[in-house]
Amino acid sequence: MSKVNTYSIKGIHLAPTTLPKDFDAKENLNLLAQAIRVYQEEAHIGLAKAKTRAEVNRTKKKWYKQKGTGGARHGARSAPIFVGGGVAHGPRPVKRHLTLPKRMARKALQVALGLKVKKAEVVAVEGLAKITKTKEACVLINKIKATGRCTFVLSDENLAKAQFLKNIENVDYTSYKSLNAYRVFFAGTIILDKEIFGQKTPKLKKEVEKK
Repeated sequence: MSKVNTYSIKGIHLAPTTLPKDFDAKENLNLLAQAIRVYQEEAHIGLAKAKTRAEVNRTKKKWYKQKGTGGARHGARSAPIFVGGGVAHGPRPVKRHLTLPKRMARKALQVALGLKVKKAEVVAVEGLAKITKTKEACVLINKIKATGRCTFVLSDENLAKAQFLKNIENVDYTSYKSLNAYRVFFAGTIILDKEIFGQKTPKLKKEVEKK
């Protein structure tokens, strides 16, 4: 079982926290890459669209006569070579649906958590329920020395404490039950609410939460 550093909300070192077996999964980068791709595709709206020459609001009348002008032959001015004409080979609205079986998604989440633990990018905090100011959260982050991006993983009971985190730069938050491989991989330093260890395993979502 892995152990991580544990802090109080004032940044005082406490006894290390032993993590559950979900944080000790065997490394499987291929599975993790597959899961991240699925989550990214699900987050991709896929509504980009360019009008073709048949769709632009422009006359389809032949521009000038075929012969005798000394210039190239042209038909309607809606052709892609003219300004205001259609777009050739432009994007079309295509929504790609990739799926990932729940067992693979859960395994990918465990792999992502294991990598974070191995890189020492996971810490636990005890007593998050006592935070009452954004300033207290900033002090905690500085004491932990979480440089760059960091993500608080909150228990259901402490989700209301997100109001003290949302205005801090480079700080994100999520509930423990909303965790997935994508969120963990791009989370930066993960700050775990110690109360999550009394909850059930996260229920995996097929889509990445949109911000």
